[in-house]
Amino acid sequence: MIQISNLSKVYDTGAIKVEALKSIQLHIEKGDFVAIIGASGSGKSTLMNILGCLDRPTAGMYALDGVRTEGMAEDKLAAIRNLKIGFVFQSFNLIPRNSALHNVELPMIYARVPKKERMDRAKKALERVGLADRIDHNPNELSGGQKQRVAIARALVNQPAIILADEPTGNLDSHSTEEIMAIFKALNQEGATIILVTHESDIAEMAHRVITFRDGEIIDDYRNAPISIEAEQEAMS
Repeated sequence: MIQISNLSKVYDTGAIKVEALKSIQLHIEKGDFVAIIGASGSGKSTLMNILGCLDRPTAGMYALDGVRTEGMAEDKLAAIRNLKIGFVFQSFNLIPRNSALHNVELPMIYARVPKKERMDRAKKALERVGLADRIDHNPNELSGGQKQRVAIARALVNQPAIILADEPTGNLDSHSTEEIMAIFKALNQEGATIILVTHESDIAEMAHRVITFRDGEIIDDYRNAPISIEAEQEAMS
C-alpha cells in the first residue's frame, strides 16, 4: 500500500535549513490502522502532508499502491488526492453555507460524478456514520462530533485507498472522541486503511500499530494488534 525509502524533507528559509524528516523508512500494508504520534515539531505532520500528496519530499521515494509519487506533476498529484486519499482534519474544513449532504458531495464534483450518483453516495456515506437525520443541516447546526462525522463521510465517498486523519479528535470532548474512534475502528474492520496523526497517547493506543516520531526520525514502531486476515493474506500473496 505505502512504501517509503530514505525519505527526507528540508525546509530552506534562506537563513537556516530545518531538516523536518531524516531518511525515513516505512511500509504500511493495506487494511492496517496506524497511529503516528509525536510532539509538535517532531515531523509527524510533515510526513502526513507528504503521504497526502500535499507536499513533496526533498529526497527519497514514496510509492502509493505501487506508483511512485515524488516526481509527479501537480495535476496528477491532485488526481491522486481526490481519488485515492480521504482527508479528515482537526478543524473539520466544512463549507459553512453548505448542508452536510453538499459538503460530502464536494469530492465527487471534482471527480465529475453525475449528480444523482453523487447524492446517492453522499446519503449512504452519511448514513454510514450515523447522520441520516442530519443530511440537510448546515455545519453551524451540528455539534463538533457531528461535524467530524460529516468530514469522515466526505473522506469515504470516493472509496479512497487510504484515510488520513490529522488530529481528528483534537477539537472534541471525550464522548465525541469515543464516537469518532469507534467509527474509525468500524471502517478499519470493513477493510479501510487508516493513518491517524495524534499527540495523544491514549488515542494512539486505539490503533493497531503505533509509530513514534522525534526530531524528524522514527524512534519507535510497534504493533498492538494484527492487520485484518484479508490484508495479511494479500500481503503474503
